[in-house]
Amino acid sequence: MSPHRETADPPLLEILREWGRLGCIGFGGPPAHIALLRELCIDRRGWISEEEFEHGIAATNLLPGPASTQLAIYCAWRLRGIPGALVGGVAFIVPGLILIIALAAAFLSTSAPDWVLGVGAGAGAVVAAVAVQAGLALVPASRARVGDRAAARRWLAYLLAGLLATILIGPWLVVVLLGCGIVELLIRRPAIARVARLDALPLVLVAVAGTGGLAALCWTAFKVGALSYGGGFVIIPLMQADAVDRYGWMTDGDFLNAVALGQATPGPVVQTVAVVGYAAAGLGGAILASVIAFAPSFWFIALGAERFDRLRTNPRPRAFLDGAGPAAIGAILGSAVPLALALGEPWQWAFLAIAAGALFVLRLGVLWTLLAAGAGGAAAALLGAQLPG
Repeated sequence: MSPHRETADPPLLEILREWGRLGCIGFGGPPAHIALLRELCIDRRGWISEEEFEHGIAATNLLPGPASTQLAIYCAWRLRGIPGALVGGVAFIVPGLILIIALAAAFLSTSAPDWVLGVGAGAGAVVAAVAVQAGLALVPASRARVGDRAAARRWLAYLLAGLLATILIGPWLVVVLLGCGIVELLIRRPAIARVARLDALPLVLVAVAGTGGLAALCWTAFKVGALSYGGGFVIIPLMQADAVDRYGWMTDGDFLNAVALGQATPGPVVQTVAVVGYAAAGLGGAILASVIAFAPSFWFIALGAERFDRLRTNPRPRAFLDGAGPAAIGAILGSAVPLALALGEPWQWAFLAIAAGALFVLRLGVLWTLLAAGAGGAAAALLGAQLPG
């Protein structure tokens, strides 16, 4: 236990205030979110012990969906149970969600001034480099968990499967992610072959969503929130094939803007789904997509938080993630290809090259790279550069 632990449970109003503050300043993605939660719950207030916090990180990383959001919900659950989880989770999510929907309205408007469109085009141009950085950052830890040579070969096969699926069969990526997890599970635990029935779920839901409209939007959001093993950037290929190619809710340029907004606003990258929802069905679509995408995170904590210790030590979910995890990393790396091919203007390719140097050579942070690219895009638009259609 932390030596400064406060024995009294904080009131819900205090959880609302503190988690809302984190939602307003949570730039930088999962690493920043984890650091902010640790500083609040352990160092400053002593509400949660180091051991409890580490268990929360380990367990939420075994769940699909946005892990840092689930950790925020879990920490609030530890303090005040389900009411705390609801209040804390909503307070953490809503500030960034309001901002990204407001920005979506501006960037997707046909009457937006050129400099606003230039900001989106500039920031969107560098997203492919950000995706590669995000994927490569996950490789060492994932590869370190691999045991013998046979497992190493499977790890590489899963990674390549996710990469190729993203490039070649985007709408079916979720099936590949689940399939890789199931294959690894069956290799390690032949006696539980019944788990393979899970792969029928996406097939059924894809068939239902094939008609388009709100059903398709719901399916896209559900994939993001409940089936995106690896969280973060793995949602990008899951959304791009649906939003751009399959249903035509957005242009390639619009989608790049959406990803850039998801990176440049506080809160989880999963909030990008709100921009997709706005493009598909206006404000109502943005709210619907957000609710569906984030609802599984609340369900997982409400239904499973008391069993997290068993989940963390259970070999079956670990085996599944050892297959789905490398595939998710491959999907993140593969997403750079369609994201780069979506660039429509030569100056955007120049921005992408500069961003790659900034990220990989100068080690500039993602947020600063996106902000610099957005400012450069605004300047290019004001100087008369051609904007992507």
